[in-house]
Amino acid sequence: MNLPNILTLIRILLIPVFIIFVINKSPGWAIITFAVAGVTDLMDGLIARLTHQRTELGAYLDPIADKLLLSSAYIALAIVGVLPGWLTIVVITRDVVIFLGFFLFFLTNFHPKVRPSLLSKVTTNFQIVTILVILLVEHWPFLTPLIPIGIYGTALFTILSGAHYIFIGTKILNGKQG
Repeated sequence: MNLPNILTLIRILLIPVFIIFVINKSPGWAIITFAVAGVTDLMDGLIARLTHQRTELGAYLDPIADKLLLSSAYIALAIVGVLPGWLTIVVITRDVVIFLGFFLFFLTNFHPKVRPSLLSKVTTNFQIVTILVILLVEHWPFLTPLIPIGIYGTALFTILSGAHYIFIGTKILNGKQG
């Protein structure tokens, strides 16, 4: 257990705190909690690279923490009615499909190196910015016109990214079998 992994665990522990703030309609505290979680994400990766403290645990734990945070945010924001439920389903479905793909690789004892694509990074950024805009609108109403852009942009990029991962996974599995 090193500092980067501790920061990742802190991010996971912040998830229920964030959800409580969202459900209690405390967007200011939710934003702060989400921001602190984001800073831990930046710091764990930076510290791991600079101090050569990358671990196998961290390699698995970090993306899991990210997915848990984003999925929890989308679920909580849909429950309180500030994000459409269909968008939450799109976001969660993509993550489940990716998880099932990796699980299938695990079951076949195949461990390809898969790095996030540019499309996946754009998708993640859209998902994060959409959450931030939704939370910030109460304090900064001038952001309201960005909500539909965030919602439909997130949906579009999430679907495209999910389809891209399916394509890549299918290509990898077909190459392995052929």
